[in-house]
Amino acid sequence: MTFLRETSVVFRRQIRMNLRNPAWVLIGVMQPVLYLVLFGPLLEPLVDQFGTGTDNAYTFLVPGLLVQLGMFGAFFAGFSLIGEWREGVIEAERVTPANRSALLVGRLARDLLQLLVQALILVGLGYVMGLRGSVGGVVLGIAITLLVGGACAAASNALALTTKSEDVMAPVINVVMMPVLLLSGILLPMTIGADWLKRISDFMPFRYIVDAVRDVFAGDFGGGSVVWGTGWAVVLFALAMWWGTSVFRKENA
Repeated sequence: MTFLRETSVVFRRQIRMNLRNPAWVLIGVMQPVLYLVLFGPLLEPLVDQFGTGTDNAYTFLVPGLLVQLGMFGAFFAGFSLIGEWREGVIEAERVTPANRSALLVGRLARDLLQLLVQALILVGLGYVMGLRGSVGGVVLGIAITLLVGGACAAASNALALTTKSEDVMAPVINVVMMPVLLLSGILLPMTIGADWLKRISDFMPFRYIVDAVRDVFAGDFGGGSVVWGTGWAVVLFALAMWWGTSVFRKENA
């Protein structure tokens, strides 16, 4: 109970900081919404040629944008942590008897709540524009997205406390995220790419995650891609949590 109470204290402080500027939800969801509004209509005459099991452009696009939202939004969570470290907030928290893991989990709870709100906005707009997806598939797809977002947010916080510099952290994130975006099939399926691109994307865990979310949106819950994608999401979340908690526990982090 002590851990939960300490986590709750950190979470409430973080959420109060965000609520002072309620535009954070809309700003975070703006990029995928623009993709949905501007890129979705371009896919409508093409999606039945992708061989992905759906002829609905938004049933194909929204799951990919969900994963993109989880990755890109959460990966930038650590920038605020650098500001807190610079202002002495992190050191002030460390002199308290609070569990070091609670300092991370409280922040992750804030990030996941933000991601959930943004995901609901994106899916709701997708339905307005023509998305067809089962309720169960949407719920499971959002759950997988939250796992991905939690993994990326934990890794971002760990990277922030490791680099302690926005000038170092920003290019590292950009170098990592660009190939992930292009090789995960978020906007276009890898099935239409060259063979050498497909072989490279086979080593990209996020490709399996995107395929899994697309399959559950389409109502296929028992396919191999769902197992692989969910498994990769759990593994990435576990690894990122291990990294994040180990960094927060270091006295000199």
